[in-house]
Amino acid sequence: MDDDKATWPSVDPASAGLRGRCPRCGEGRLFDGFLGVGSRCSNCGLDYGFADAGDGPAVFVILIIGFVVVGLALWLEVTLAPPLWVHFLLWTPLIVAASLVALRLVKGLMIGLQYRNKAAEGRLDTRR
Repeated sequence: MDDDKATWPSVDPASAGLRGRCPRCGEGRLFDGFLGVGSRCSNCGLDYGFADAGDGPAVFVILIIGFVVVGLALWLEVTLAPPLWVHFLLWTPLIVAASLVALRLVKGLMIGLQYRNKAAEGRLDTRR
């Protein structure tokens, strides 16, 4: 389908991506399952073939969650000095849960931003 601005309502692709919705219409589901991107929007028919977030979401999640958890673990160690098993029981589930939730949010956000900015694969200049 053609991306005609007059046909589709004005949707913020970033907020639609964070909600896991189509970046064009804001209604259809973006994901097929937890992290897999669907083939097309069930509402407006937008082909999600352009959506390639690559490793970007994972890198952002690792950096953000890692910064927060390491800071909290250091604070806990300096303040209370608990045994090592407490750190293991406390931080492992937090890291896994926070990473999975953040990965879906960041992946949806990056796909929404790809759509808004019409991002495409780089090409070499062959005019020379």
